[in-house]
Amino acid sequence: MPKHTLEIADIFRMHGPAWRRANAGHVSLSQLKVMSSIEACRTEALGGHVAACTKCNHQHIAYNSCKNRHCPKCQGPAARDWMAARAEDLLPIEYFHVVFTLPAEIARIAYWNKKAVYGLLFRASAQAVTTIAADPKRLGARVGMTSVLHTWGSALTHHPHVHMIVPGGGLSPRGNRWIACKPGFFLHVRVLSRLFRRLFIEGLLALHRAGDLAFFGDLTGLSKPQVFAAYLAPLRKTEWVVYAKPPFGGPEAVLAYLSRYTHRVAISNSRLISADANTVAFHWKDYRIKSDDRRSVMRLATTEFIRRFLIHVLPDGFHRIRHYGLLGSATRKANIAKVRTLLGAEVVEQEDPPTAEIIPLTLREPCPDCGGQMRIIETFRRGQKPQTRAPPRQAAA
Repeated sequence: MPKHTLEIADIFRMHGPAWRRANAGHVSLSQLKVMSSIEACRTEALGGHVAACTKCNHQHIAYNSCKNRHCPKCQGPAARDWMAARAEDLLPIEYFHVVFTLPAEIARIAYWNKKAVYGLLFRASAQAVTTIAADPKRLGARVGMTSVLHTWGSALTHHPHVHMIVPGGGLSPRGNRWIACKPGFFLHVRVLSRLFRRLFIEGLLALHRAGDLAFFGDLTGLSKPQVFAAYLAPLRKTEWVVYAKPPFGGPEAVLAYLSRYTHRVAISNSRLISADANTVAFHWKDYRIKSDDRRSVMRLATTEFIRRFLIHVLPDGFHRIRHYGLLGSATRKANIAKVRTLLGAEVVEQEDPPTAEIIPLTLREPCPDCGGQMRIIETFRRGQKPQTRAPPRQAAA
């Protein structure tokens, strides 16, 4: 993996201590853990190993990854492994991409109630698609979907939305035939939008009645039921943003797309331009520009940049990738096999790798010099230095 000139880790290491002192008492433990993990990722602080090539004896040091899901450096390998596991689930049909976005007024509530409101966003969007698709006047089928939560806009602002990947069809109510949607068309987005709006508002009111929402600052008054109902009333009449992109070119395009989206973090290292004690500059897309090229440069105060990055830290244990309907984890394999049979698609048997040929301590990545196998010849613990002399190399352990 190429090392970027500037990384989030560099900004946290240089300016994080001062930021933490200035914001003491206003930063959650989860956010502090994320900062600490990113700062330590692929450094001596986490230990690592020394690898040597079995052919040319090239050696390099690889420090351990933090494996935090908010770390830009760790998400590439994580996405690769996740996609390898999902490849066998793909069907030889059209796939559609649907996006559900929360209005700004709701996003303000979500800011202080991430677990409750993000969870509701997942449930309401999945239920809207499932309900409309099951309507005999629409598709009349049981569908499945994979949903991915993003909470950011290109400028790192708080912008909660769900990206949903849906196969273009579903099983009949009896489960004995595959019902395909019209070529290039899945479901009416306006119908989806209005049902999503109703389901979400009903769910939000239920959370309020159960006392599962907290309000701060100028939203404190929303803790009163009548004030909260009045706040939501105008949102019942506005159009909520739900849109469908053109269908993917095929299963391979779905994999390529998902590999970019499933494990994306608020900002990648590749978007960073410069950083000092006062300002961080980075690339972003300005959608106000009416042009194919919307790339611009944004400059934020360093303290504000760190704050914006950390508002996208998810609650501990919260799953940002979820599967519903036919793709629900409990029945996914059985449903995929049934659909393949109904489509007359070839079922690919997944063979177990020949474990007898696997050499212990052999790395997956080949030698960067000759392509030979790399073997671990030494490991070292957190805070230790390797005994073997080898030029440091940025690589995941």
